[in-house]
Amino acid sequence: MKALIAGLGLLMLGGCATNGQAPWATLMSPTTCPKPGADQELSLNLADEMANDGKLHASLANLQNLPNSLPQVRQRQAKAYRLLGRSEAEPLYRSLLGTCMAAEGEHGLGQLSAAKGDNGQALAHLQRAAKLAPTDEKIRNDLGVVYLNQLRIEDARFEFMTAMELKQSDQLAAVNLVTLLIYQDNWGQAAQLVSQLGLSPDQVTEAQARAEKLKSPTTPVAKAKGQVAAASDTLPPTIK
Repeated sequence: MKALIAGLGLLMLGGCATNGQAPWATLMSPTTCPKPGADQELSLNLADEMANDGKLHASLANLQNLPNSLPQVRQRQAKAYRLLGRSEAEPLYRSLLGTCMAAEGEHGLGQLSAAKGDNGQALAHLQRAAKLAPTDEKIRNDLGVVYLNQLRIEDARFEFMTAMELKQSDQLAAVNLVTLLIYQDNWGQAAQLVSQLGLSPDQVTEAQARAEKLKSPTTPVAKAKGQVAAASDTLPPTIK
């Protein structure tokens, strides 16, 4: 697989103190997260399992008795509320800024901005997130999503390639790269990528549909959303 990604890379070369931050966040170390107790860790893991199964309300219930002073708790709450489309997500993400989970806070705020169609604000948050956590493939993928929505094609290509190399088992960025290639009418490279990575017909259909939306004159780039696959965890591959 490593040889495949390397070969693909050669192929592609040819072509505030924080506003709204909760008081507890200022007490946390910016680099080291507090270690949860054994029972707390069990509840966090259970909340993750529930969220991964799409049981977001149950995930929140498992977090309810944990202390909000733990940034790990607030991050999971924020993700669940974001995926449920609830307003509680934003202040929780903001409470992570300046803590050991600042990258997750910036990432979440970027996802929220993109869901509102504010690609400029989304870009600012995701660029900061990428600086804080440069090897997080989900952040790099979502940064590529915003670049592609802005039709910054080469920037988007770079981020998708980075995400693919960081986590070769995750096909999310590969689907986005296929979207980019179809948008460019580069069907040959798109077909080669689909074959090499074993993408499904459904994934190809989704990529083609998103590419067509990017081309549509009725969809202003500044308001484009849900057009490429973002790291949205438990929901279908769109920024939510």
